[in-house]
Amino acid sequence: MELRHLRYFVAVAEERNFTRAAERLHIAQPPLSRQIQQLEEALGVPLFERNARPLKLTDAGRFFYSHAVQLLAQTTELESMTKRVGKIERSMSVGFVGSTLYGMLPKIIRRFRSEYPAVELSLHEMSTMDQIKALKEGRIDVGFGRIRHEDPSVRRVVLREERMIVALPVGHPLDSAKPVLSLHDLVNDTLIIFPKAPRPSYADQVLAAFHDRALQPRKIYETRELQIALGLVAMGEGVSVVPHSVYGLKRDDISYKPLDDPNLVSPIIMSMRMLDESEDIRAMQALIYRLYDEAQMEYLPPQPE
Repeated sequence: MELRHLRYFVAVAEERNFTRAAERLHIAQPPLSRQIQQLEEALGVPLFERNARPLKLTDAGRFFYSHAVQLLAQTTELESMTKRVGKIERSMSVGFVGSTLYGMLPKIIRRFRSEYPAVELSLHEMSTMDQIKALKEGRIDVGFGRIRHEDPSVRRVVLREERMIVALPVGHPLDSAKPVLSLHDLVNDTLIIFPKAPRPSYADQVLAAFHDRALQPRKIYETRELQIALGLVAMGEGVSVVPHSVYGLKRDDISYKPLDDPNLVSPIIMSMRMLDESEDIRAMQALIYRLYDEAQMEYLPPQPE
């Protein structure tokens, strides 16, 4: 006996007519009659009074009908629950720092959703340090940040090293002075850094770049986020060292200049739990490298496992 036998039987019992039941089931009448006959032979009892018009259930048929309806309802519920469980299991929570949104991350998320529609993605903006904590607590499954932080429970993959550039207000003397700038050129300006908190953050990477070269900006202005920093730059309040991906914003009140030192970079780091070998995380990582190739962007190739 198979589930289809139960469905066919219930349809005939409710329609009290083989022709209408066949139409309801979208099958021909002769195969339906054969299926019901096979069911009766398997059970060893007649389920319908064949001579009655309309069809009537026998006592055994009425008993079988009540339980068949329950079984089919339970089967439908089981199917629905299993799909929900499968959907829950194929979910991925992604943490990210705000500055990664100006690079490839939006495209990565869109493409992943397109290629893996069964995986439900949820996004959470949080600092790199908060990502580490969230990974360990199971609140996110993968994080994208910029801070190199060692933790035995977290595996890091440096995807690429993003060059830093300078954001200047249009008309700034350095805008027309030379095509490529150095950090030394910026020390007499107010340096606008972000985010102000929590730390450590991208702001500390910028400050470390100056300190490593024995440079100290004349004045430092700390602000909460990149967009505010760019707004302050546009107003002429100072200059800011930003990731190269920010150039894509192309504001008409800000000029971007490259820096002369190729070592002035900020990493894009993908973090996950050390023992997490999820197929979906591996798929996302493979997709990232594929998108980098499509965009002809430089990146650090994955290390062999």
